[in-house]
Amino acid sequence: MLLAELRHTFRRTRVRVSLLILALVPFFLAVVVRASGGPSAGDGPNFLSRVSHNGVFTALAALTVTVPLFLPLTVSVVAGDAVAGEASLGTLRYLLTRPAGRLRLLTVKGASVGAFCMASALVVAAGGLVAGAVFFPLGPVTTLSGTTISLLDGVSRVLLAGVIVGASLLGLAAIGLFLSTVTDVPQGAVAATVGVAVVSAVLDAVPELGWMHPWLFTHDWQAFPDLLRTPVVWTSIVKDLLLQAAYAAVFATGAWAWFTTKDVLA
Repeated sequence: MLLAELRHTFRRTRVRVSLLILALVPFFLAVVVRASGGPSAGDGPNFLSRVSHNGVFTALAALTVTVPLFLPLTVSVVAGDAVAGEASLGTLRYLLTRPAGRLRLLTVKGASVGAFCMASALVVAAGGLVAGAVFFPLGPVTTLSGTTISLLDGVSRVLLAGVIVGASLLGLAAIGLFLSTVTDVPQGAVAATVGVAVVSAVLDAVPELGWMHPWLFTHDWQAFPDLLRTPVVWTSIVKDLLLQAAYAAVFATGAWAWFTTKDVLA
C-alpha cells in the first residue's frame, strides 16, 4: 500500500513539476553568480559569496534560498492535498472500503508526505552540487570555522544538510496533513498550511516575541549551516529536529483523532 501511494504521489504532474522547479533553483543561482561575479562577503544569502570559489557552496546557498518559501510551499501543496484531494475526487470512500482501515490509510499518506519532504530538499541539494560542478571549480571545502575539509567530506555534509532540511519540514507537513483531514477542499487545506508557515515566520521575525521563538517550527529551519563548522555544532540542529518531532507527533495525533471519527461522504 505504501509503495502504491508513493508511486501515486511522485507520478502526479504537479509533484514532478515542483521537483523540477526546485532542481532548477540552484542552476538559476549559479547562472546569476557566474554572470555577476557574486556578492561581496556578508551580502546576500548565506554561502552566496563563496559560490564562485567552490561549487559545493551552490547547494548550500540554494537550500538557504528555498527554505523560507519554495520548500514550505511545495510541502504545503502535497500535505494539504493528501486526504482532502481524495475527498474532492470522490475516491476517499472507495479507499476506506479496503480492509486497510483509516489508521493505516492515514499512516501511509503521512509517510508519503514525509518522503516528499526528504525528496524535495535532497533535490535542491543534489541540483546545487550538479550546478556547482558545471559552473564553478570544485575542491577542498573551507568551513565556516576556517579549517579545510576534503571535497568528499564537503559533499557528504551537503547531502546531510539536505536530509536535515527535509526533516525540518516534517512539522509543517504534519500540520498540513491534519488540515487535510478537516476539510474536503484541498485548496483550503493548502492555503491554510501556507498561512500557518507565513504566520510562524512573521512571529519569528518580531524581536518583542523572543520568548515565543524557540517554540515556532520555523525558528531553526536555517540551522543546517552548522554542519559546515569544525567540529560540527549540533545544538541548534538537534533542537530543531526535536521540535519538528514534537509538532509531527501532536498534529499527527490530531489528524488521527479527527479522521477516525469523521463522517466520510465523498
